[in-house]
Amino acid sequence: MATFVLTCIDKPDSLALRLASRDAHLDYVRRHPGFVRLAGPFLDSAGGMVGSLFIVEAEDIGAAEAFTASDPYALAGLFERVEIRAWRATVGALP
Repeated sequence: MATFVLTCIDKPDSLALRLASRDAHLDYVRRHPGFVRLAGPFLDSAGGMVGSLFIVEAEDIGAAEAFTASDPYALAGLFERVEIRAWRATVGALP
């Protein structure tokens, strides 16, 4: 297994779309407990959600790409861009 960081940035002015898709997104993420190690939203200066960060453990980058592509947020067209990078923890520990 490898660890990947998924950085997902929302399209501008898309908070309404994020909120409309949020329950389905959270349900999707909760159905992948061994895959998703840590996740949460990026916040703007006012505390509004503007993107998502995931730390996942996957067989390969293709599995991480497939996970992101099937996320209800992605299916709703929320993300302006998604970046997936291999990553290794050096300090601290993942849950």
